[in-house]
Amino acid sequence: MRERWRVIVVLAVALFAVNVVARLIIRLGFDGDDGAADRVSLGMFVVIGLILATVAFRWGRQRPVAEWSGDLVVAVGAALLLTVLVGPLLVGNNPFAGGAGTFFAQIWLYLAAAGAGVLLGYLLLTALGLDHRSQSLKRYAEVKAAKPRRVVRR
Repeated sequence: MRERWRVIVVLAVALFAVNVVARLIIRLGFDGDDGAADRVSLGMFVVIGLILATVAFRWGRQRPVAEWSGDLVVAVGAALLLTVLVGPLLVGNNPFAGGAGTFFAQIWLYLAAAGAGVLLGYLLLTALGLDHRSQSLKRYAEVKAAKPRRVVRR
């Protein structure tokens, strides 16, 4: 159980670190250039999506969806809260400085990137037949095929 929480915390911190790096790049390299800031933010969302696609792919091979999806929701939720509430403070901004529209847009974009990443990773895993359920069904079919048929005599 302790290992499970450690993995969740590490994932949340990694997702938050991606956001912090993007904010620092914007702050130090493109302060005042909205176009460049938008491109860096888009890159951040792509990286977050790719990280989550990789995690969904790896966890989906090892455990059923019902087991790892809750862990993923907790990690993404924690990273999202850190991103929208703590991230701006690290670069000297107020989380609500851009207004409610910017605050909620950040949340929706983060959730969209996270959802797209998880969906992409799990759909790829399922399409390749490597997900936990497909592997369980494959093992079941192999065991059933290995047993000889019982002959019923009259």
